[in-house]
Amino acid sequence: MLFTKTGMILRFILRQDRIRIPVWILSLAALSFMTAGAFEGLYPTKESRQAIAETMMNPAMTAMLGKGYGIDNYTYGAMFAHEMLLFSGIIVAIMSILLTARHTRAEEEDGRLEMIRSLPAGRLANLNATILSLVLTNVLLSLVIGFGLFSMGIESMDLNGSLLYGAALGVTGLIFTGITAVFAQVSESSRGTIGLSFTLLGIAYLVRAVGDVSDGVLSWFSPLGWVLGSEVYVNNYWWPVLLTAAVSAALMLLALYFNAIRDMGSGFLPSRPGKRHASIFLQSPFGLAAKLQRTGMISWMIGMFLIGVSYGSIFGDLESFFSEIEMMQQLLPSAEGFSLTEQFTAKIMSIIAMISTVPALMVVFKLKGEEKASRTEHLLARAVSRTRLLGSYLALSVLVSAVMQAAASIGLGAAAVSVMEDGLEFSAFIEAGMVHLPAIWVLIALGVLLVGFLPNLTGLAWLYLGYSFFVVYLGGMFQFDEWVGNLSPFAHIPEIPIEEMNVMKVSILTIIALAVMAAGFVGYNRRDIQG
Repeated sequence: MLFTKTGMILRFILRQDRIRIPVWILSLAALSFMTAGAFEGLYPTKESRQAIAETMMNPAMTAMLGKGYGIDNYTYGAMFAHEMLLFSGIIVAIMSILLTARHTRAEEEDGRLEMIRSLPAGRLANLNATILSLVLTNVLLSLVIGFGLFSMGIESMDLNGSLLYGAALGVTGLIFTGITAVFAQVSESSRGTIGLSFTLLGIAYLVRAVGDVSDGVLSWFSPLGWVLGSEVYVNNYWWPVLLTAAVSAALMLLALYFNAIRDMGSGFLPSRPGKRHASIFLQSPFGLAAKLQRTGMISWMIGMFLIGVSYGSIFGDLESFFSEIEMMQQLLPSAEGFSLTEQFTAKIMSIIAMISTVPALMVVFKLKGEEKASRTEHLLARAVSRTRLLGSYLALSVLVSAVMQAAASIGLGAAAVSVMEDGLEFSAFIEAGMVHLPAIWVLIALGVLLVGFLPNLTGLAWLYLGYSFFVVYLGGMFQFDEWVGNLSPFAHIPEIPIEEMNVMKVSILTIIALAVMAAGFVGYNRRDIQG
């Protein structure tokens, strides 16, 4: 009786995600296939592969990518798994966290789960269907990537190793599905569920990084360390994958148990009672928006600072190993007369800026979530105009973008200056980070435009951000035509410190952002509010 109608709800969930799931799978598969194919052209000889193998033993690279293996015979498979498995696994974890939270605590928070429970459906049917949908998604992802990599016919990337690579990604998604499902029972909100899940993902990454750089024992306290222990395409150990799958199953069962014993709408971490009287700040739309997203913004700010510190800490060794890595030199912008450290600063700041865009867009799209939950109409029924409401979320989003970039730039600059004997000044890192704000504002403007005209298609903004990340980060490797990169606003930002400040480009991007924002306000004031 507890699982009655699980199949029907599963079909409904798959129908809801009929576009979202294929986009995730195809994007991850395309990234894997293109990167694997690129390695053949970049490193055609054994000598070139051995040269990069030596540089991968550097502690900084170990912290970022994991421990190297198969170093004595650094095949295409070993190189691909070492440089891509952790990065891809994190993306799969993010996919699983977002999809799980969407169909569990978010459904309950919006009141839709209560409607399902009022029908002849089992108490655990919705959570069980959500888990099954994520299992199917991650299994399909594993098979597509596994068989796809094998079908490319690349030397050393055999069927066993390719299937293990796909399975390692799949179980990474499964364990974070289980973790998110547990947090969905612990927290009382979808924001708390996602926040706790991402926090644990960050902790898992940091624990693995510290463990890999030291004696390796600490890495086994991180699920990311487990999947990297499979040593894909070299030793092909399946037991870490099976261990991760077993822990995933245990977490899923724990989530089902918690779901069976708690009341709907409640969590095991009770929320604190609010104040009896609202402050003047809270009585404004801006204050309300900030209050609703305060915890998430603080978490993101701390995370951006730590990201900056983690990248800044490797600046002391950049010159020693980047000069020997042909791939990294292709990823970096070419600039004669500038050190590799300066080139790396320009590149990493653009990547950090795109990460900072995520929380800024989340602030804008929170308004769409409030509207979907029928809470926006309560504000608009009072003396609050649509312009003021949208403007409050926009102002908060712009503020968040500046805070995130500042936090990351300060963290990176402080760490880099402390490990470099002679290098860039602290102010150069701040300037290199903050110059990207107009590009972030263009993405925010796109979000406002979609909220104003097409609130059901806000995923296009995330797709555009993903496109920007791909062409800016990997454009040098794949030798894209110039116009492909120019479609991203981040491609037009001056690459400080290897370029001079270009006021004209920055001003044009700001004007474009303001114009698109204005168009979004027009649409929001004219369209019907969803209730």
